[in-house]
Amino acid sequence: MQGWLARQGQVLWRGLVRVPFAAAITTLLLISGFASAGFWQRVDERGWYESIAYGVPAMREGHWWSLVSGMPFGLHPAVFVLLVVLAPIVLGWTEIRLGTARTALVFLAGQVLSVAGATGLLLLADQTDWRWANEQATVWDVGLTTGLVAVLAVLTATFRSPWRLRARVLLSAYVAVSFLFLGRFADVTHILAVLVFLPVGNRWLSGVERGYRPRTRRETRLLAFVGLLVIAAVEVLVYFVPSDGPFGPTEADSSSLWSMLLSVAIVAAVADQLRRGRRWAWWVTVVYAALLVGMTIVVLAFVVITDYESIGLVSVGVGLLWGIELFLLVIGRAAFHVPARGRAIGDTGSAAPVDRARESLAELGGGTMSWMITWPGNDYLFAGDGVIGFQRHAGVLLELTDPVCAPGEVGEAVARFEEVAEGNGAIPCLFSVSGATADAARARGWRCLQIAEDAVLDLPELEFRGKKWQNVRSALNKAERGGMEFAMVTLREQSAAVLSQVREISEQWVGEKDLPEMGFTLGTVEEALDPQVRVALATDSAGQVQGVLSWLPVFAPGGGHRGWTLDVMRKRDGEGANNVMEFLIARSAQLFKEEGAEFLSLSGAPLARADADGDVTGMDRALDLLGSAIEPFYGFRSLHQFKSKFNPRYEPVYLCCRDEADLPRIAIAIGRAYLPTATPRQLLAMARQG
Repeated sequence: MQGWLARQGQVLWRGLVRVPFAAAITTLLLISGFASAGFWQRVDERGWYESIAYGVPAMREGHWWSLVSGMPFGLHPAVFVLLVVLAPIVLGWTEIRLGTARTALVFLAGQVLSVAGATGLLLLADQTDWRWANEQATVWDVGLTTGLVAVLAVLTATFRSPWRLRARVLLSAYVAVSFLFLGRFADVTHILAVLVFLPVGNRWLSGVERGYRPRTRRETRLLAFVGLLVIAAVEVLVYFVPSDGPFGPTEADSSSLWSMLLSVAIVAAVADQLRRGRRWAWWVTVVYAALLVGMTIVVLAFVVITDYESIGLVSVGVGLLWGIELFLLVIGRAAFHVPARGRAIGDTGSAAPVDRARESLAELGGGTMSWMITWPGNDYLFAGDGVIGFQRHAGVLLELTDPVCAPGEVGEAVARFEEVAEGNGAIPCLFSVSGATADAARARGWRCLQIAEDAVLDLPELEFRGKKWQNVRSALNKAERGGMEFAMVTLREQSAAVLSQVREISEQWVGEKDLPEMGFTLGTVEEALDPQVRVALATDSAGQVQGVLSWLPVFAPGGGHRGWTLDVMRKRDGEGANNVMEFLIARSAQLFKEEGAEFLSLSGAPLARADADGDVTGMDRALDLLGSAIEPFYGFRSLHQFKSKFNPRYEPVYLCCRDEADLPRIAIAIGRAYLPTATPRQLLAMARQG
């Protein structure tokens, strides 16, 4: 027994040594709680309370020490207990990540500066007729929750995507809703702590990423979705549990009931569709939010100018929440371009356009990139059994990969696409097409530029033998000795825990970039969820996913798979994921070979290719410069070099246009297709880097 107690004492001592500041604050709270009887009695009922509490009255009486003396107390027993629980968790966590000195500095500065700032603001507001400010100017308060909020705000800077944004949204939502609908003195200090210390953490304590914007289209959509749910919950809560915050009481009447029901109905109708990125849901939400914000402004104007009193008809707090939601939707509008159904030119029969495109692929076969035309955001041109997938950006129709048609009909498909583009007043462009399609375009007088190379592994004769495969064999052996396991799965059928890990790995990778995730020919986890797509997972001995690849189907004419194309390629950071990509690709190749596939395409990296023979044109130089500019952000050329380990054969990939004069606009269109959510600042940063 003594030995067990000694071991536990050693563990406790090591923990205290690691987080001394958290231990000191917790000890101070315990001493204060028992000495003041705060664990079983309200401290504001004690005679000495006003001598240690902070607030506007304390400053008016010259109690400057109250900024510190009021910290180690809770207003009533429940708050005291909550502080004793939260303080060691929040401070200990921060101390481990940031160190003792930084944690102590942020905590003390956040507490003192935010309380002092709130006191100063309320002193000024008390000079007006604002009833709420007049009431808060009489409040005495104690506690250290403001310091904890400041520490949490700074701590979020150390998180990685997607948790960085999620933690900030949760913290900001809590302080904003509390301020708008409760408006206590502590809520004022909390919102000041967040406003000041989020930027402090972002500026001086961020690791691999900075900024506040969502890093992926999925995170943008999820943020808008959660925002709608928060607004609906607040409206229902305010209706049934009226409050009296900074903007007055929220008592309910018959008009506010209908207003609440309408908002909840709107949220119920569009929230999930907004999460899916539907354009129509974005428009409905934006229009409704704009109307509600406009009504709030009008009512506020009447209240200020006249003696009009608004009770429940339009809550200013709810109006502000809708205003924030409107702002998020407008700045993130590029994430909401998914149509209710793909637009189609030509006869699709009774099927939806994307379903008809899938049928055409299964009937006629396709190239290594053809499956990408089934992704959201594409429109379709149907002619007979064939189909062309395209997108429209900046007045350009970008055909994505080869036309899906019989081999002898490629020229006719190119001509039909050119005719449709001209009929719509747009510039036609064939993007990421094979040599056969490029030849058909040249026959019509088009200009063709090689923009990438498709790395292809022929599977029937594949054997990882000989000196040229030494690196791959070494990677396989190291991964297997480390307990790495391989599985080829359908991602949609996996457990929530596995899917969560896959999303986490992908979003961390995106979060490390100074530009948002790319689209167009580069898929995400959302595309990997398609049941036709197969996903390779590498799992360590502890059951943690260390790497993930997705393989797009390549169909043979008449049905069946003749090959697979690599799309999503992500691995977890850390030594545990060493050699995981080589392991996954090699094991996938062995499995697909056993299944009778003809080839694997490791896919082409945009604007990356081996040195081309022959003359180098001015456009080749321009593409080379663009590739150099993008390389620091996405590593396409490094990826191209990595794929060379597998000794592939290379198939050229082309961009085709009718006239060099169209290339500037085509470049803009391709940029918008690949980076629909990039801001001008990000693009300028990329240009400077290049």
